[in-house]
Amino acid sequence: MGSLLFIQKRLKSFHTDMGSSLAEFRTAAIVNTLRGCQIFAGLAPGDLNAIADITLVKSLGKDDHLFREGAPAQGFYVVQKGAINVHRVNAAGKEQIIHVFRAGESFAEAALATSTGYPADARALESSQVLLVEKAGFLALLRRQPELALRMLGSMSLHLRTLIAQLEDLTLKDVETRLANWLIKRCPAPESAQPVVIELKTTKRVLAAELGTVSETFSRTLATFRQQKLVTVKGKTLTVLCPQKLKALLRRNLGEQTQAFRASNRSGSGDLSSVTRHSAKRPCH
Repeated sequence: MGSLLFIQKRLKSFHTDMGSSLAEFRTAAIVNTLRGCQIFAGLAPGDLNAIADITLVKSLGKDDHLFREGAPAQGFYVVQKGAINVHRVNAAGKEQIIHVFRAGESFAEAALATSTGYPADARALESSQVLLVEKAGFLALLRRQPELALRMLGSMSLHLRTLIAQLEDLTLKDVETRLANWLIKRCPAPESAQPVVIELKTTKRVLAAELGTVSETFSRTLATFRQQKLVTVKGKTLTVLCPQKLKALLRRNLGEQTQAFRASNRSGSGDLSSVTRHSAKRPCH
């Protein structure tokens, strides 16, 4: 009987220790993700642990919705793994991607300062895991540590700059120019003649949506670039053969469209369709 009680006590102790170890491992994983996020970079370990205490882990399958536009805001999110597509759907049912957030990136911080709910939809593009930093707990933390509020402002200003750049792309440039601009931004030395390999982290359909177009138009534009020997494509690997030539194409398109935009303003028309029709036909010398 004594031996049985001893074994039961040992088993209970083992389970307690295991539960404690799992909790510590979970907290360590959350803290590690938070540390890699820009808004929390440089925080003391104690501060990160305090945030981890008000953080929940959420797992999502591919195409699962994290939240929908107008839903009550529970807090903001940090991507631990996978990719989250934040988008809005217009009256015609067309989805416009605002941004695709990946590991280490935060989003929906604006929900902390409003009671109107989330301003867009969020859906997992692949199997993903995110951290939910709970609204009430984090607001209480901000009251105790105002410097965190400055970090939040910095993060939201980065998101704002992304939206402004995207708006410029969608209103001024045609698809050819948007794609050229997207590629050039991923070339470390845009004036170089050395090839640059770009690994696509998402599907071409999602990238097309980010560029404000559809898959068919995106594929045709990419085929035009291949014919002009500006790029090669193999699976999810895209190689810019000569960044210098692609940059020259981008400059030409931007210069011509700016002139067309000014001319249309003088004539009272904002139609840039003539630029769109002719820009894709011009070869890169």
